[in-house]
Amino acid sequence: MKVTLIGAGSREFAGTIIRDLLLSEPIAGKGLDIVLMDIAAGPLAEMEGYARGVIDRLGHAASVSTTTDLDTAVTGADFVVTAIEVDRYRYWSQDFTVPRTFGFRQIYGENGGPGGLFHALRQFGPLLEIARAIERLAPDALFLNFSNPEHKVCEAITRLTNVKVVGLCHGYFQGARQVSALLDRPLDELDLAAAGINHFTWFQRIRDRKTGEDLYPRLRELEHSANWVSDWHEVGLSRILFRRFGLWPSPSANHIGEYLAWADDYVPAQLQYFHDPADGSPWREGAETPEWYYEIRFADTERPFQSPKYAQKALEDTLEDRPLVSSEELAIPIIEWVACGVERDLPAVNLPNRGAIPGLPDDMVVEVAARVEGGELVPIPVEPLPEAVFAMVRLQGSIHKLLVEAYVEQSKAKLLQAILLDPVVDSHNRAVAMMDELLELQKDILPPLR
Repeated sequence: MKVTLIGAGSREFAGTIIRDLLLSEPIAGKGLDIVLMDIAAGPLAEMEGYARGVIDRLGHAASVSTTTDLDTAVTGADFVVTAIEVDRYRYWSQDFTVPRTFGFRQIYGENGGPGGLFHALRQFGPLLEIARAIERLAPDALFLNFSNPEHKVCEAITRLTNVKVVGLCHGYFQGARQVSALLDRPLDELDLAAAGINHFTWFQRIRDRKTGEDLYPRLRELEHSANWVSDWHEVGLSRILFRRFGLWPSPSANHIGEYLAWADDYVPAQLQYFHDPADGSPWREGAETPEWYYEIRFADTERPFQSPKYAQKALEDTLEDRPLVSSEELAIPIIEWVACGVERDLPAVNLPNRGAIPGLPDDMVVEVAARVEGGELVPIPVEPLPEAVFAMVRLQGSIHKLLVEAYVEQSKAKLLQAILLDPVVDSHNRAVAMMDELLELQKDILPPLR
């Protein structure tokens, strides 16, 4: 079995997938050939050394090789696993800051809002290049994508190629842990089911796994009496959405908030990135990318006055110190089911809807549970979403479709349509100015638009 990891210079992504692959007994029984591919040769060599070290520690029979050539990496692969990003924090800081500079309440800037649209446009080109290489050189391979924005890039790949692609994210597990904590029940005692789009899913079922008891009434009681300050950055917005719309959303406030016009009433978004504008543009030549805070705890006054990215880096252990335990990522469970026939729980995958969520277009990429039938991943149908939730999700489907059309047609007009549909955007003139600013700032990496 040939499994190719693209973006393998990433210590976090590649290290996790390498460990998961090598710890799987069903996959080991197939004979495993791991191919690591990245355009950065230095980090790639580090990950090759790590993979060989894990193979030795486990006494595994797997082989491992590296390449910087995409065609070599993909040819004959059974599975291609990808997590890529170009100059991640520099461009994400623009996706977050520029919309806010023009008066739009952008949260985070990764998957939703106008910033998420530009993030997707940057990702379409390289991910479609990978998909088209798979189409030519490994047409039966399954493409397992971890690159964000999951729903947008998977929709582009499924609309524009014949490649079998599935988007994967651990956001579902964040929401599941929140529910577990509020109920004060171990996660393995809960029967959960969620549906929606990536970073904006809603738990339709929260039950006792043994008795089948509906635990939503108890969750409402406990949430209503819970301390508001506790974990505010993580679940403050989720609690308001739960009260208003009746279902618990996932994964966390900064992700969910990207899809809502009023989210920054509940998300301290001003701490997402920070720079002093009096010092000049943070994206001028030679300037440092704005500070990335991400989590409110980095602003705790009890911590030393130190840049969070350096403080965080100082606490990281080495790859060799990481325990050899499997993660909760779903890539390897999918491979085990597709290739080895081992049925696994797949509670959250990004696939074309195909009727799974009633009322949504069949070709819209959604996040739902899935199973394998005849060697293919298929979404598991769910109950209709409540009308208000359905309306929010359905709008994103139209935005995604317009964005893919903008890419294919190289059309600024279609991009502007997608921007103007976004709930965060409340001004045509400022939207045009923001679009032009981001097109100029990111012109070296964006597709040409006319």
